[in-house]
Amino acid sequence: MRISLNWLRELVDVNIAPEELAQMLTLAGFEVEDIEDRRTWAEGVVVGKVITRQQHPNADKLSLCEVDIGNPSGYLNIVCGAANVRADIYVPVATVGTYLPVIDLKIKPTKLRGVRSEGMICSLAEIGLMKESAGIHIFEGDNLQIGADVRPLLDLDDVILDLSSTANRADALSMVGVAREVSALTGAALKLPQVAEAVIPSEGNLPLKISEPKASPAYIGTAIANVKIAASPDWLQRRIQAAGVRPINNVVDITNYILLEWGQPLHAFDRDRLQSVAGGDNLAIGVRFANSDESFKTLDSQTRNLQSQNLIITANDKAVALAGVMGGEETEVYDGTENLILEAAIFDPVAIRRSARSQGLRTEASTRYERGVNQAELEIACNRAIALITELANGTVVAQEFADFRPDKANWSRSIELRLERVNQVLGAVDLGDDQLGEIQPEDVERILTALGCTLQPTDREQVWMVTVPPYRYRDLEREIDLIEEVARLYGYGKFCDTLPSKTEAGYLSLDQQLVRQLREAFRAAGLTEVMHYSYAVAKSEDDTQVRIANPMFTEYSLLRSELIAGLINSFQYNLEQGNGALNAFEIGRVFWSDEEGLAEADSLAGILGGDPTQGKWIRGGREQAMTWFEAKGVLESVFQRLSVPVEYQPDRRDRRLHPGRTASLWIQGERLGTFGQLHPQLRQEKGLPDAVYAFDLDMDVLLNYLAEEEHLTPPFKVYSTYPAADRDIAFFAPVEVTVAEIERVIKKAGGKLLDGVELFDEYRGENVPDGQRSLALRLIYRVGDRTLTDEDVEPVHQKVRDELVEKFRVNLRS
Repeated sequence: MRISLNWLRELVDVNIAPEELAQMLTLAGFEVEDIEDRRTWAEGVVVGKVITRQQHPNADKLSLCEVDIGNPSGYLNIVCGAANVRADIYVPVATVGTYLPVIDLKIKPTKLRGVRSEGMICSLAEIGLMKESAGIHIFEGDNLQIGADVRPLLDLDDVILDLSSTANRADALSMVGVAREVSALTGAALKLPQVAEAVIPSEGNLPLKISEPKASPAYIGTAIANVKIAASPDWLQRRIQAAGVRPINNVVDITNYILLEWGQPLHAFDRDRLQSVAGGDNLAIGVRFANSDESFKTLDSQTRNLQSQNLIITANDKAVALAGVMGGEETEVYDGTENLILEAAIFDPVAIRRSARSQGLRTEASTRYERGVNQAELEIACNRAIALITELANGTVVAQEFADFRPDKANWSRSIELRLERVNQVLGAVDLGDDQLGEIQPEDVERILTALGCTLQPTDREQVWMVTVPPYRYRDLEREIDLIEEVARLYGYGKFCDTLPSKTEAGYLSLDQQLVRQLREAFRAAGLTEVMHYSYAVAKSEDDTQVRIANPMFTEYSLLRSELIAGLINSFQYNLEQGNGALNAFEIGRVFWSDEEGLAEADSLAGILGGDPTQGKWIRGGREQAMTWFEAKGVLESVFQRLSVPVEYQPDRRDRRLHPGRTASLWIQGERLGTFGQLHPQLRQEKGLPDAVYAFDLDMDVLLNYLAEEEHLTPPFKVYSTYPAADRDIAFFAPVEVTVAEIERVIKKAGGKLLDGVELFDEYRGENVPDGQRSLALRLIYRVGDRTLTDEDVEPVHQKVRDELVEKFRVNLRS
């Protein structure tokens, strides 16, 4: 909010420098983003009187003026191009040597079309008060002091502080709220406007129909007759202009003035236009939620198709305004308006936020309603507006109705227990100077909170108060810790000690954090990119375990994800559509589900692979070659090998998104780790994916539990043998349903300590292989660390392996 220092000084008796005040407010939590010093805009500009005006001899659109600025040496000759310049008017004159920063111009003696000009008669645009101006500015009145500084006359002796506040401080969106804060910070006296209660005729009648009392707990409708619409007086125009608001007419400017002064949005309707829109002889003002088939045109000339979450103002049940957001074009105040309906209301912050968001609108009014308008000062703001309309627009109040559904005034404030011991416990020691440390004293607490408008009542316990919060701080002072924050803020953050506690210890990563980092490193080392997705998911008709979100950001993502693969598949598809190629990636994230015991969540790890993994495709004429199942499995195996995790693979058909013949479940020592497989052809076709895309989904708890076991945290070192190995190949026909993992398990058990490794190097199916079988060839490596093995050492063990394979799997040996 833009804060005029001149206006602020009318409300609080403070005379400190703008820079000092800005620093004070910033340290108190109200960041001053900019200081606009208007005093520099017209420095050197004085009041002048045009004595004579003649036509320029060499230009039809220029005037040659003699201007008196009180200079003893005589009048100034000034060439002026404005059409409204004439004799006997008082004007702002920029003298020679003056710099006008708004238009970046320094005034110098010059010749215009052969005639000497010794200054410039200024328009309001040239000194920064308007964006554009049709002519020079003419001062009203005929007794101005010639040669006087124009800045006090134009409110250019002012400084504007551009202040931003946190969302919980709704009171800071008003001059009165900022004045209260400045008074508390400086101890200066507060001088709020004295507002007399409006006199309302008893015979007037203005029916109100509030259908949504929760959304509109208070509504004041005031009928004002015989208003004279005109331009606002200069002081009012300049005041709202300083706040960044464009003047329109006296009535509209008054509503904007009250919004800036008290933070209470108001809206003025043209009563005759309301009657025309409503139809009939009587007029009733209502508040309700819109129907989905309603529409009307707002003040920005946009036709708004209303939705059920839009709170609206109605005239005889016809929509005329978006409540708390923007009025309607058909009922706006215009130059011919004679009768008004003035609206002053309290609207529910949530209802206004939803309504404004649904229409893509954000206004000064909605901003204040969304943060919460002060309920206790609604009548004050309304009476203040009525008094100004009566004074500046000659209006006469003819009727007023008040629909009040607010709780008792006693509920507009609350009492909170505050303990001095807790204050010092939370805030710590303060620096008393001269290397002395101390604590905040009771008188400090009482002084600070009293300055904020709180009332403190001692309790029967020592140094414990019951603090009554003022109504204008009701929304953000709710707990004891809020009061402690206020004490710290006004006491001064710079006065608290910044030393570390005496007992500290270095930070460290927990075991789970270390292991998760190892996992990330292992998958990145395998060539996978780590990705992250939102924790939202699209509803699945066949899945009743998904967790629904109460307030979703998007209607299409109204559930929490129960697995990660779906998001990875969508990302793979998106990368292909954007021309980025295949996405080989993994994700570590949280998944959610509901079961008989309630809601549950856990960490999961999933990944996706596909595309051509090779570089240099020129040897194949640039053709892509799909990743095979074994290549994708090899990537996953390299991760497990890096982590020293023994994983077994078993056929699996549980996940319908995966190919039923190319999917395996993963196991660690009898515990299911997860699933790995190729995407189902039907799913690939629907998503437009390449021929072979593979996905895996791992249970993080199973993986971390294995890695966290003592014997796996620090793998034992095995001495490398210095003796050569003895290799033996074995080939046989084996049933297709027998997995290589089962065969390797039997070979390792039969080979005992002599067997150092097993490697499959050939598989063949086709001609000369019996039906239902395949040819497998494995290389067995025998080695010990204390000697070179001989045939007599190896052959008995190798024969045992052969015998076990025949016995267990009925294989037909070929070698």
